Amino acid sequence: MELKTKIHAEEEKYDVRITRDFDLPADLVFRAHVEPELFEQWMSHEYGTVKVIKFEAKRHGGWAFETAGPDGSILFRANGTIHDLVPDKKITRTFEMDGSPFDVQLEFLEFEEITSETSRLTMQSIYRSVELRDQMLKLPFAAGLSMAHDRLQNVIGELNRR
Repeated sequence: MELKTKIHAEEEKYDVRITRDFDLPADLVFRAHVEPELFEQWMSHEYGTVKVIKFEAKRHGGWAFETAGPDGSILFRANGTIHDLVPDKKITRTFEMDGSPFDVQLEFLEFEEITSETSRLTMQSIYRSVELRDQMLKLPFAAGLSMAHDRLQNVIGELNRR
């Protein structure tokens, strides 16, 4: 089955580009990234529940969340700083997983309206080295991100129908 979230990684580059088209307005896809209640819904899945610990949706704001397994044990924590935020348009942030061999990443998220009911999310993640980026790509990164985006489409799509 072809993944709907596309990942493009050029040889010897420090970054990956991720794109996903949604059958949702851009403002709703943006809200799914900045409203803790919505973020928890689409990021949680059968293997873990996401809890937002901190979210300051503003320039120079911080964010943090943790994922717990079905037994309640913490699987991982992630955090970062929001460097820029333009409502319904873009988020520039750092992303770091506690206890991970990966250094902090710089992420640029852009929310583009295609039509009044469809949108595109484009993400660029920059890694400290090509080697770290390539290590990340060896993980089930693409499938996991695509599944999360599928849940975003379903959760926010339900909200949009109300």
